[in-house]
Amino acid sequence: MTERTKGAVLIADGLADRPVSALDGRTPLEVADTPALDSIAAGGECGQMDPIGPGIRAGSDTSHLAILGYDPFKVYTGRGPFEALGIGMQVQQGDICFRCNFASLEGDLQLSSDGAFSGARIVDRRAQRISEGTHDLAAAVDGMTIEDVTCYVKESVEHRAALVMRGPGLGARVSDVDPHEADSPPHAAAGADDPSQKTARVLNEFVLRSWQALKDHPVNQQRIADGKLPANIVTPRGGGVAPDLEPFAQRFGIPGACVVETGLIAGIGRYLGMTVPEVPGATGGADTDELALAKAIVEMLHSHDFVLCNLKSPDLGGHDSDPQAKVLAAQQFDNLVRHVIEQAPADIHLAITADHATPIEFGDHTGDTVPIAVRGPAVRPDGVRTFTERAVVGGALVRIRGFDIMPILTNLMGVQDKFGA
Repeated sequence: MTERTKGAVLIADGLADRPVSALDGRTPLEVADTPALDSIAAGGECGQMDPIGPGIRAGSDTSHLAILGYDPFKVYTGRGPFEALGIGMQVQQGDICFRCNFASLEGDLQLSSDGAFSGARIVDRRAQRISEGTHDLAAAVDGMTIEDVTCYVKESVEHRAALVMRGPGLGARVSDVDPHEADSPPHAAAGADDPSQKTARVLNEFVLRSWQALKDHPVNQQRIADGKLPANIVTPRGGGVAPDLEPFAQRFGIPGACVVETGLIAGIGRYLGMTVPEVPGATGGADTDELALAKAIVEMLHSHDFVLCNLKSPDLGGHDSDPQAKVLAAQQFDNLVRHVIEQAPADIHLAITADHATPIEFGDHTGDTVPIAVRGPAVRPDGVRTFTERAVVGGALVRIRGFDIMPILTNLMGVQDKFGA
């Protein structure tokens, strides 16, 4: 019987792209110098992957659930619970959780008696990716009580935060307040049923009060004095209740770890009972220390059979429509992969991919395929020699789903139970 080996999936968040006019019709990955990624492609099996399914615009949360072997159509309830748990908030049964931004609002925000916002607009959804003072901003709105509901807020990375609403009779079927585009007013949350209508009513009041508490906050007074936009409102989205997920070790029979930068993916790992180490220098931004992530991967492989890693920076270049930033992020991912190749066990089965595409000229997630390559001792190499969106099309993996990765890897690793006699 084949000896068991270890496995890892290394994910460059949002790495996949479309041809970019500013790059002469090439993608950032095609422009970047990526010898480590190319070496995996040349020594392994390659193909295209639909993170969820053909044409479906995957979120980072739903795509990671799929890649880890959980059907998001069956288990996904919303992004908020993962974000909240991922940044260390306490989440109890019945809590409604939201992912939030500190955003920049211009105008005099009004909330009508019928629950509509007017008089102001969001000019920057991320408050210029604010990176200072968010702890104080979160503290200014944390613990707010509205009706019989308490609202808990904690800052995450850069402009991100999470909101946990705790109280009786709440529902999770509410729409987002975040308008998802600049130059728009906040969207008043709406509920799809009676409990969710209560949640929406409280949520809209919380958003109004967040602006009232933050518009003259010292952090924002200093930002204005420095010529920056204020982070003067909290805009929730992705509401949900904590899902009931089978632990990763129980599902696959092996211990797993998540080496990640963002609270969202850390929260998924923690929900699944995976080890989620703190990685100094992993900021979730373009300045993250990719070698710190790589070293943590190698360290986790000493005590775990499987490790998933997510590098956030490629996604940032896509959302900012910055082709050069995304080229540099692809090279940053290559440096991470190079260190893992050099330091991890030689017989590891290693997959490299993206969790979705974030094309430069679209500025958000799309349903395009992403490249994938798998290398290891049990792999039969194909004829692909470079790791790019177009080069992998002729690979042996052809076209798979994110949900297929764990069966492929656990088969190669020799840890999968036989199906049938």
